[in-house]
Amino acid sequence: MRFAFIAVEKATYPVRVLCRVLEVSRAGFYAWHTRPPARRTQQDQRLGVEIQAIHAESRQRYGSPRVHAELRDRGQRVGHNRVARVMRAHGLCARRRRRFRITTDSNHPLAIAPNVLARHFTVPAPDTVWVTDITYLWTQEGWLYLAVILDLFSRAVVGWALSARITRHLPLQALTMALGRRRPPQGLLHHSDRGSQYASADYRRALRVHGIVCSMSRRGNCWDNAVAESFFATVKVELAHDASWTTRGQARGEVFEYIEQFYNGQRRHSALGYLSPLTFERRWATEGSTTAVAASPALAGGRP
Repeated sequence: MRFAFIAVEKATYPVRVLCRVLEVSRAGFYAWHTRPPARRTQQDQRLGVEIQAIHAESRQRYGSPRVHAELRDRGQRVGHNRVARVMRAHGLCARRRRRFRITTDSNHPLAIAPNVLARHFTVPAPDTVWVTDITYLWTQEGWLYLAVILDLFSRAVVGWALSARITRHLPLQALTMALGRRRPPQGLLHHSDRGSQYASADYRRALRVHGIVCSMSRRGNCWDNAVAESFFATVKVELAHDASWTTRGQARGEVFEYIEQFYNGQRRHSALGYLSPLTFERRWATEGSTTAVAASPALAGGRP
């Protein structure tokens, strides 16, 4: 639009010159320039302020689907396409995923459990299946290894541990936390990769003592543990991607905040109908399994 071009360039060139070149009247330009914004534009401006606040609250982790879900819960009746358009206008987007190296050491003589889970990622209730894995985080003091246990039903992190060394004690600490928090029933299925930490005698003994059934992925097949792999990809993008931790202690504090406050309690999960893991569990407990799963078509379809 010619008037809009003049408004941008008038700091560089005289308005009378711009109007003459573009063959518009100065009176017409000034009338346009002083006219109040259209109602739709005003609404978009107000929406943009709220979207920027939500995006900042998520620490730039939310894209348009999660921002739209947050607006909906706040009582805003607005379409997803409009949210996406306003976000583009403000230069807002979610952080992008990158490739990361694998840490699994499956070259060992320890006993391997069969793949009982067999990619059946749909479960009827909490504490039916837990999935677990280990990843790494870089600090200026060196590597820090993170072990987590996720409840497959709600994707909640039920146990986690950090260590400067990747030994069998690391996942055992995460398992101890999960058992203390959840007190699962006998027969819970526990799925991991074939890493030596999970195949160790100490870890397998801990599972047996608590009546937990052990399941392991096939060799070199990350899709057998897709939910845990997806969680770590999210952690790398939303937490570690732009982090520059001076010490391991600083990283520990931010991992605690991310898991306990943001991920479990606030972060909207696409596989849960854009509810947080704990909100999804509470809805299941109060409204019944049918209502909870109906709110999550992705979970009903078994998507990682």
